[in-house]
Amino acid sequence: VPLLIPKLLCPVSLPDPVRLTLHCSMFQVSLKVISDWLDPSQNLLHIQAVGATSTLHYVWSCLGPPAVLLVATNTPNSTLSVNWSLLISSEPDGGLMVLPKESIQFSSALVFTRLFEFDSTNTSDAAAKPPGKSYPPYSLADFSWDNITDSLDPASLSATFRGHPIHDPTGAFANGSLAFRVQAFSRSGRPAQPPRLLHTADTCQLEVDLVGVSPRGNRSLFGLEVATLGHGPDCPSVQEQRSIDDEYAPAVFQLDQLLWGSFPSGFMQWRPVAFSQKQGGRESAMPCQASPLYPTLAYLLPQSPIVRAFFGSQNNFCAFNLTFGASTGPGYWDQHYLSWSMLLGVGTPPVDALSSLVLGIVAVALGAPALMLLAGGAFLLLGRKWYSEYQPIN
Repeated sequence: VPLLIPKLLCPVSLPDPVRLTLHCSMFQVSLKVISDWLDPSQNLLHIQAVGATSTLHYVWSCLGPPAVLLVATNTPNSTLSVNWSLLISSEPDGGLMVLPKESIQFSSALVFTRLFEFDSTNTSDAAAKPPGKSYPPYSLADFSWDNITDSLDPASLSATFRGHPIHDPTGAFANGSLAFRVQAFSRSGRPAQPPRLLHTADTCQLEVDLVGVSPRGNRSLFGLEVATLGHGPDCPSVQEQRSIDDEYAPAVFQLDQLLWGSFPSGFMQWRPVAFSQKQGGRESAMPCQASPLYPTLAYLLPQSPIVRAFFGSQNNFCAFNLTFGASTGPGYWDQHYLSWSMLLGVGTPPVDALSSLVLGIVAVALGAPALMLLAGGAFLLLGRKWYSEYQPIN
């Protein structure tokens, strides 16, 4: 089901050896489900932004663990080719390609491999690693996912992968689910719900929701393992940006971003906050802590068929963990709800500018003392003048 939306592609330039130039021009974004003709339950979500001289591809999949490919090309005619018989086989190499291959300027992937759970009941140290007793993790490769076609929403350019473990002996997911909601955009702006990440027309947002799952501890904290491809021997870098402006995410003054390469040829961006209620207000905000990236071997991770199909079997992987909440609360136990969002893109990450409200407050805060100094100086000068002109009576 292709959905075509005209959008504006803004200039982005990356230095050699990875160089991608996206020129300003009208382009179309399509959100489409690609299914296996022999088994429609096997499918991919393909988001494609086509400009005058370039194309961006986002390929989302829940074949195996949830994963996404990012591919940028320097031609408007690049296409996604899927060989389903290869892709769902035990040797998927070559089952997914972006053609022509020589047009590819940047490519990488993210794989969401495991869901962690910790019991923080007796943990007093909020910074403890791990933050409490660790339960056996849920491997997301062993989840059953709803058909993505059923959740495709043309109005919001979104679709949702919703799943639960195939084997659930404790019944934790009997009335709950883990959901990955993917959204494309027709223009720059911000979502209505916090943390209201600034998006541009060529980015893609992921919202992870854990809803109604019965925790195995009284005050369970949850975490997510994320793996990505390293470019060369090094892992991607993680940067922190701080601002005095919390208008869009109250009490959150930090923005984290994972960057591939020495210059942001691709990026993952998030605020270190999650929410324990659907409303996403300040009272339900939970800290989101990210571990440093560490190199890992592919065979230690649940395998993603689309990553193997596109990149082959010989790859350097790096992983990091995200932990949501603290033992002091608020926490998942409030309403059995957890939500976290991130932004994915190619080029220069969106940068938050100071809002007019904050600029006005700063202007008043700095302007008032300046006016007082000017007024005081004028008073002293005039006062000295009056005193010098005073004539005594006697």
